[in-house]
Amino acid sequence: MTTPRLMLLDTASLYFRAYYGVPDTVRAPDGTPVNAARGLLDMIAKLVSLYEPTHLVACWDDDWRPQWRVDLIPSYKAHRVVEVVAAGPDVEEVPDPLEAQIPVIRAELDALGIPVVGAAAHEADDVIGTLATRSRIPVDVVTGDRDLFQLVDDARGIRVISTTRGMSNLEVMTEDAILAKYGVRADQYADFATLRGDASDGLPGVAGIGEKTAAALLAVHGDLAAIRSAAEAETGLTKAQSAKVRQAAPYLDVAPRVVAVVRDLDLGPVDGALRPLDDAARDAAASLAERFALGTSMDRAIAALDALPS
Repeated sequence: MTTPRLMLLDTASLYFRAYYGVPDTVRAPDGTPVNAARGLLDMIAKLVSLYEPTHLVACWDDDWRPQWRVDLIPSYKAHRVVEVVAAGPDVEEVPDPLEAQIPVIRAELDALGIPVVGAAAHEADDVIGTLATRSRIPVDVVTGDRDLFQLVDDARGIRVISTTRGMSNLEVMTEDAILAKYGVRADQYADFATLRGDASDGLPGVAGIGEKTAAALLAVHGDLAAIRSAAEAETGLTKAQSAKVRQAAPYLDVAPRVVAVVRDLDLGPVDGALRPLDDAARDAAASLAERFALGTSMDRAIAALDALPS
């Protein structure tokens, strides 16, 4: 009997990686680029073969830059905005050849029976956080986003399969792995990220507090609240550190809510159980593969599903 395990894909993280990792000369007969679509199928085939999930969900950015996060920190992902939209999500900088592949990616996930789950005014990270939190079986989160390390929980079997070093160098991030790499516990990671900041997300962090100092402060004080209290009392920090933390008070008042992954979205039931495709589904997948020249990539993904232990 196979041990149940849920795999949650940070889908945009993966298809962006696929887009830049597969030549854009890979195209459908009508000229539509399909490098990201084919690359994502190859990733799914590899992940399913390596980690043998029994359930799989493609988590989606219904809003990649939620207004409530921007209201708290206006610089949040601001460098990626190409168009501000008053009544909806801002438009993210996405290469046109990749944008054209999003419908194909949605269609191929549907063809494989992989549910796509998003939530209004929330990012895929929040969907992942919610599904991982409510899962009754172990969870693998597949992402290139370090912020999701905050979800790692050995006792509940929640780990992150990190793609940061590429699909040929996947890292399984457990509590021990996070501690060894960053010097903080997984349950401290959100505070660590808040202090350190993250230029890729437009989070400034505390000026003059880098990774090593942030880890050292958390090792001594335990969490951000205790560090702030110590800074006010000027105990357990140098005078310079205390001053830096106090000066960053407006940022530190709001950043923890921005950095923290939402874990309680109302997503309704999600059936991510993986099953071999029936004949009708195989025919539909073959038709989609022919139309968009997905060829051997679709074949590999279907073969990976077929090979899963029952």
